[in-house]
Formats: sequence, structure tokens, C-alpha cells
Amino acid sequence: MKKKLNSEEITAILDRTLPFVSTPGQYVGNELHSVVKDPDSVELQFAFAFPDTYALGMSHLGMQILYAILNAREDCLAERVFAPWVDMIEQMRGNDLPLFSLETRRPVSEFDVIGFSLQYEMSYTNVLTMLDLGGVPLKSCDRAESDPLVIAGGPGAYAPEPIADFIDLFVLGDGEEKIDELVDALIRLKRKGVLNRTERLRALVSEVSCLYAPSLYDVTYKEDSTIAAIEPRYEDVPSRVSRHWVRDLDAVEYPENPIVPFVQIIHDRITLEIMRGCAHGCRFCQAGTTKRPVRHRSVERLVDIAKKSYESTGYSEISLASLSTSDYPHLSELAKELTDYFAPLKVGLSMPSLRVGEKLLELPGIINAVRKSGLTFAPEAATERLRGVINKDISNEDLLEAARVAYRNGWRLVKLYFMIGLPTETEEDVLTITALAREVSELRCEEKGSAGKVNVAVSTFVPRPHTPFQWEAMAELDYIREKQELLLKNAGPRRINIRYHKAERSLLEGVFSRGDRRLGKVILRAWELGCCFDGWDEHFDFEVWRRAFDDCGVDIGFYVHRERELDEVLPWDHIDAGVSKEFLLRERKRSRDGKYTSNCFNGPCQTCGAVESDDKCPQLK
Repeated sequence: MKKKLNSEEITAILDRTLPFVSTPGQYVGNELHSVVKDPDSVELQFAFAFPDTYALGMSHLGMQILYAILNAREDCLAERVFAPWVDMIEQMRGNDLPLFSLETRRPVSEFDVIGFSLQYEMSYTNVLTMLDLGGVPLKSCDRAESDPLVIAGGPGAYAPEPIADFIDLFVLGDGEEKIDELVDALIRLKRKGVLNRTERLRALVSEVSCLYAPSLYDVTYKEDSTIAAIEPRYEDVPSRVSRHWVRDLDAVEYPENPIVPFVQIIHDRITLEIMRGCAHGCRFCQAGTTKRPVRHRSVERLVDIAKKSYESTGYSEISLASLSTSDYPHLSELAKELTDYFAPLKVGLSMPSLRVGEKLLELPGIINAVRKSGLTFAPEAATERLRGVINKDISNEDLLEAARVAYRNGWRLVKLYFMIGLPTETEEDVLTITALAREVSELRCEEKGSAGKVNVAVSTFVPRPHTPFQWEAMAELDYIREKQELLLKNAGPRRINIRYHKAERSLLEGVFSRGDRRLGKVILRAWELGCCFDGWDEHFDFEVWRRAFDDCGVDIGFYVHRERELDEVLPWDHIDAGVSKEFLLRERKRSRDGKYTSNCFNGPCQTCGAVESDDKCPQLK
């Protein structure tokens, strides 16, 4: 058994090893606004774990929010831990260095809770790496009473079964309000001396409504390998677990003193979440369903956050973030107030994207304020027929007019997002992607005399749980590769730059987003074979994953290449993500008929089930 190291011993090893790893600044901690508390002064110690690099994790707003909430409590501390890069993993294993927190450099095994943020399926092997480096048993069933409670939240919690073997407790939905409830319950149980893990989990799920503990449920299967039932083992455990959603965004905590990293991160700026949710109902989009209904922060609150964040950080850029930024009802007013205050300070605004077809001509304040590094539009499909299938209610005229306005106002680069492999897709739908990109590029000639550069990002459609497409089959690998080659062949001039995701990785995303508990052994086997950082091209190896499936006797095609029966028990049916199955089935039928469904801003309520009743829907008020 390895000797347990204290923080001083860990620091001594770091002093020797950090000169031999890339970006050592990501492992040292003590950044501006990080919070260091005496572990002996609190009742609960919480390690926030992001299963990817520091640069990605520190860009994640959710972690900053929950970190601020927990550290505002006197009875709790929250510290951060990220997945070490491969060179650091080698050093840690070679020096018996355990995974440690940044704030106090203590082994994560000493914390009461390790909380993972599951943002994407291909981080699951990183979860195992972090647990292993931390000296925590990988499987929930192997953990002792003295081991930390391993919990997880984020998008991955809405389809938890593939990783259920390794997680003690999932938290569903918005965490700002429920995290305090969870901590209160954990402290009460700790005071009572409840150490048995099953007893603790039963008490937690009965007290806090949005918690799912996989070990408290039995899964049975039919002869055809589909699920027969997912049932609780105990009477006090709910048969279905509902997500939590925050009603009033102005009323919840928002970090006004975000941690300022020592090294460059992906989103090195102030992030303002202006609204949550999206009303447009794109049928492929899981976030569009799980984050319903739409809620906004007020202009007054956002400007106040921006000013305080700038004063505490000195960042030179503010990003307005949401699923659909241009739907924020006070966008012009907000842009004007931010510009009036920050332009003299040389602080710019950025937006991930503006929705095609929105009132760009009516928003000159936004157009002039936003930095012009590139403007992103996401038509998703190039033909209007296919947009009817996916409920993307824009026209080619909308897209071309948006590009024309962008070029007129100084943008040189336009980015377009499309998908291939969508239900009912034809070769014409695919070829029209490049034709439309060329048309967008040539529009700049009319405005500026020379063609514009267009970056075209093409992703592979993955049928996601809790969407109208959750029953659909995913396209075969050969089909996706063929369409990717077709796009490259027909891209035309150099100014049209086609980029696409690895088809093999998209396939695995499909497997693990819609899979069941039997996939846990595949994840474990892939990790044993060396899989780690599977979201990174230089480390992703599909052949190793294929071997893991073969070794475990699991058929990839069963999970992705078959259309699910409408009465089939789905691996996530016991998870209430906020929309009813009746609504999803209704939307699936409209998709097959190519019919649009009006969005929640300008049409009648679609009774999707996201709220208890129509009169309680905040976006209808």
C-alpha cells in the first residue's frame, strides 16, 4: 500500500517534477481570487473535478459559479482539480504523486466529496484516470465508507447509465440552488455519524429531489437485449428523478470575482450568461430541451456583474453567452450600456453567434461594438427541406442577408456550422453545403470588392436522449466518411475551408449518449488499454476502442445503428429532463412530415412539459 503524502510532501515532489512538464503554471494554484481555507475549520470538504485540462476547465462558467457558492459558506470549502496532461500523468505515476487539489495541494482522497462536471462523453476515461491517480476505487461498489462520495453533474447526468458503475450520485439540472441543499444534507448525515454508503445515498435521494444514485436501482433486460425495467430497490427511492431548474437568474449567485488563471485558457475573458434556455426547439438539440424554459438576467444585473468582474480581473473582453444570444429581449439596450461604459476602457464585446434571420439591421450598436474576429452562423442544414425536418426555421435569404450585413460592417471571416447524417438527408442536402458556402463568400465582392473567407465546420449528427430524435438510428461510419470526402471534393476555392469532426469519435459519442449500464465494462476496458483524453485528436484511437468493445462482447451497432421502437424502455426513461415523452413523440411526427413548430416567443405554448402549467412558464410572462 502506497504511503499517503501530505501537502508539504506533494509540494516537494512538484518542485522536482514541474520543470519537466508542459505549462507547469496549470498545476501550481494560488491564482487571483482562488480561495484557500483551513480544512480543519469546516465540516465538509468538496473537490470540484473537471475531467479535462485546466485550460478547458477554467473556461467552464458552471465550476466558477459553484465554487463561489460553496466557498461563501463558513462550514464548507471547495477546491479545484483538473485532469493532468499526459506528461504530468507520467511524472505523477513515476513519483507516486497522488492527484491533488490546487488550493491546498492535498490528495483528493482526503475530501468528503469529489464532484465531476460531465460536459461530453469522451471525457469518461479521464474520470477513471483521475480517480485512479487519486487513490479512489474506480467502481462505486468497491468504495469503503472512508472513501469520498463521487458525484457528477452537467449534461452527462441526463444519460447517466454508461458511467453509472463509477459514480455514486448524479445531480440533475441547474446546481446553484440545489448545491446548498446537498451540502446541508451531507453535513447533517456526517454529524449523525451515518457512514454506510447505501444509507447515506438513500437519505440523500429522499431529501434532495434532483439526485439519482444508480446503485439504488436494478436494471433487467429482455432476451433481445433491450431493457425490461429500471426499478428502485427500496420503497423510499423515487422511481423517476426530476431535474431542478432555477426560476429567477437574477436571484442566484454569479461570480463577480472569478479566478484569474496564470496561463492562457480557452475562454480568457469575462463571461456573462445573459439567458438560459432556448425557445426555438431544434429537434436535434439536447440543451434546447433540458434547459427549458427560457429565463433572462436583467440588463441592470448584467451590467453590474460586468463592472464588478472587470474591476476585479482587468480582462479586456466580455463575452455575452447563451444558447441563442440574439433572442435576449434587451440585447440592443445591453450592448449600448456595456459599450458606453467599456469602450473608453478598450474592453470589447464578443458573442459566440447571432441567430440567422434576426434583426441584425436593427442592432447597429451590437454590430459596432462586437469585435470582428469572425461572425458565426449555425444554419445546421443547407436546404430548406431539411431545415423543416430539424425545425431550424431560417431561409437561405436570411443567411445571405446576415452575411451581407456582416461584410458591410467590417467582418472578413464568416463561420458556418452544418451537420451531416441528419434523418432523411440526401446527397443534394450535402452538396448544397459547399454551394451555400461559396455563395456566402462571393457576397463580399458586392460589398468590399473581394471574396470573403468562409470556415465551414461540419459535425456528425448524434441522436441525443431527451430530444425528438432519440429513437433515430445514427448513420454508418462508411456513410459519414463518404459524405465528408464529398464535401472536401466540392469545396472549391481555397477561401472555403471545410473542417469536420472525426466520424469515429462521433460514433462513440452516440454510443455513450444513448447507452445503458452494460457499457461501463467497455469504458473500464478501454481505460485499461490506455484510452485517455479521447476528446483530443492526438490521443484518440478508435481501434483501441473497437478492441475494448470486442473484448467485452458488446455490439456497437446495437446502440447506434438501429431505430429504437417507440414503446422500448430507453436507458434514460427514469430521468425526467423537463420535457414530456408525449411532446417528443409529437415533434418526431412533425419532423417526419417536414413541419415546423413555432418557437415559444412568437407562437402558442407547445405544452412541452418543462413547467408544471402554462401560467408558470417565465418566458410567457
